[in-house]
Amino acid sequence: MAAEMPNASEPGSEWMEVGRIVGAQGLNGEVRVYPDSDFPERFVKPGVRWLQAAGDAAPKPVKLMAGRPLAGKNLFVVKFAEVGDRTQAEALRGAMMLVPAGDRLPLEDDEFHVRDLIGLEVWHQDTQTQVGIVTDLLAAGNDLLEVRLLEPQAKTTTVLIPFVRAIVPVVDLPNRRIEITPPDGLLPV
Repeated sequence: MAAEMPNASEPGSEWMEVGRIVGAQGLNGEVRVYPDSDFPERFVKPGVRWLQAAGDAAPKPVKLMAGRPLAGKNLFVVKFAEVGDRTQAEALRGAMMLVPAGDRLPLEDDEFHVRDLIGLEVWHQDTQTQVGIVTDLLAAGNDLLEVRLLEPQAKTTTVLIPFVRAIVPVVDLPNRRIEITPPDGLLPV
């Protein structure tokens, strides 16, 4: 299971994207945030966060005052000290909410930070042949590894592999390698 996304605009940067502002909430400067983190405390616990809008050269610090999950949706409503009305909140639409990359929260067994998975080689466990390279992790009920194939088949350059132990039994971060046991039909022939 993934934990947090790297800052998409700067892979390997010193920042981790934990969410993206998708709009204003109400009239008092609250914003709705789509999370890219499995840690709800990133959105509810007061403290300093950073925002980076498209075109900004560097993230800007903001003080998160309060936050709460939005019932029935995969969104959080957060209040920043620097944002006092709906106009200011709307101006933040599309901004990334960031934390320093070194501010990683502890993970449980079988949990990984997405930034650690990107770029790992993917090997077929039975044949010991390299299948491809992890390019992304998508949340779709179960997490899906997006893998760029080394040898594209029938115009297919990527495949989605369910990130579950039955199919991905080995994640070897020190050796930058994942081993898969794909069921029939998962990989192109």
